[in-house]
Amino acid sequence: MRIITHLCRILVGVLFIVSGWIKLNDPVGFSFKLEEYFSEPVLNLPFLEPYALAIALFVVILEVILGVTLLLGYQLRLTRWTLLGMIVFFTFLTLYSAVTGKVTDCGCFGDALKLTPWESFTKDVVLLVLILILFWGREYLKPLGSKGFRLGTTLLALAACIWLANHVLNHLPMVDFRPYHIGASIPEGMSIPEDAPKPIFEYDWKFRIDGEERIITTDGSYPEVDGEFIEVADTREIRPAYEPPIHDFTLEQEGEDYAEDILNRKNVLMVLSYDLDRSTEEAFTPLARVADSAQALGYSVVGMTASGVETVSAFKEKYGLSFPFYFADQTTVKTIVRSNPGIMVLEEGVIRQKLHYNDLEELKLRELPEEERYKAPVEQPQDSIPVPVKENVAQEDPSTLPLEESRESEDED
Repeated sequence: MRIITHLCRILVGVLFIVSGWIKLNDPVGFSFKLEEYFSEPVLNLPFLEPYALAIALFVVILEVILGVTLLLGYQLRLTRWTLLGMIVFFTFLTLYSAVTGKVTDCGCFGDALKLTPWESFTKDVVLLVLILILFWGREYLKPLGSKGFRLGTTLLALAACIWLANHVLNHLPMVDFRPYHIGASIPEGMSIPEDAPKPIFEYDWKFRIDGEERIITTDGSYPEVDGEFIEVADTREIRPAYEPPIHDFTLEQEGEDYAEDILNRKNVLMVLSYDLDRSTEEAFTPLARVADSAQALGYSVVGMTASGVETVSAFKEKYGLSFPFYFADQTTVKTIVRSNPGIMVLEEGVIRQKLHYNDLEELKLRELPEEERYKAPVEQPQDSIPVPVKENVAQEDPSTLPLEESRESEDED
């Protein structure tokens, strides 16, 4: 029992530290997941949505600290009961997600490791068993080092958590596990391999055989039975089709998707804001200057947002934004950059830079050669179309001129 208890102590402690540290690397992403749980279709707790980021920070820091105190043997009684309370809550949450299917990814390991709801529930059940073993074998749990060492190490871990949280909130995650990381090609991330798995369905065919209704299940082929076909009673997807890492990247205007065109441009600077009304507005003043500089250097500059047309127009007028905005799914914009607003630089669809609005001075732009400069299509307004000028107007009879020109000729006389 002693060895089993020590193994459980190490496994639970390390797992809580790793899980918490991964989410602490991207607390904004975890807060988006909590907002999904708090939304009306899921737990119907919308009053908690404004506090999602604060709750996310508290939970992930607590995870790390509990892992540290368990390994150190510091405040073991409090640590064990807190671990038990957390894992019971998480087990309920993942079971709810698995049964209802309302949340498809629990976010337990952020974007580093995606788990299905049932996989998450299984993981939590295993952890629950391991934590219960820590209660049964509590006499074998001994503190490490002196009390001062345990306290000092715990405080050091807390200070490291606070520093990391502050850093990633004011910049970007230190490690990017998302498909939109620097160096990733968005077009490649959207592609589907030729040998990608296809969806598999089961069909329930209802027949009347010998006067009785019977259900025959196949993978889609028509059953070879002697009987009267009644209907297809049910269709189930038992294995989904392959889903590429990037499957929801669109850039729309008036219902038309311009993503392919923009991703094919040689050099693009994108200004992203998943919600302009919730953005840090003062960041748009320096962003406007950056955008103007990028356009002068030959970059194609575009905006990407989920906000409506009226909101976009108001922002463009207020901050003098000279570039067009394209509309995208809010979740996609949130996934690309954890800053509202943020910057992304593309070279033919490959991500070269991503920046928080606090780091605009780190943006590296270059003077583009003529063959790489973006030449926007020019739509010539009607009032700029040159009008042919008549020659020798002075020799014409004023009576043959239009009324306005006739009056001008008389005035000149």
